[in-house]
Amino acid sequence: MKRSASANWKGTGKEGKGTVSTETGVLNNTQYSFSSRFENGTGTNPEELIAAAHAGCFSMKLSFIISGAGLTPGSIDTKSIVTFENGAIPNIHLEVTASVPGLDAAKFAEFAEDARANCPISKLLNTNITMDAKLV
Repeated sequence: MKRSASANWKGTGKEGKGTVSTETGVLNNTQYSFSSRFENGTGTNPEELIAAAHAGCFSMKLSFIISGAGLTPGSIDTKSIVTFENGAIPNIHLEVTASVPGLDAAKFAEFAEDARANCPISKLLNTNITMDAKLV
């Protein structure tokens, strides 16, 4: 399986602007710019897209792990916080809250750590990934 996305940029790094699109059309010429990346301008940015991909991938991986133990998650909520500074991403922090009937906190922590280390996006990223995981 292969997935694709594309970007188009026009102009200089600071004054220019661009768009990103995905093959599914979920993003279709979605704007990004210096302002949306380094300030609070309208549009998306690469770090936000990485955070979304990581949160989604982690949540699904955790669900597979929990399901593999014979349990069904009621919900898994993951927030991925990508830190971008000095032209690099030194770390990503995951904030996870899950409701899983029949799962104890110790086993949940083990499953969450497994998902943090082994979801495909975590494995792709070359940065420090920390996590706070809470079973509710």
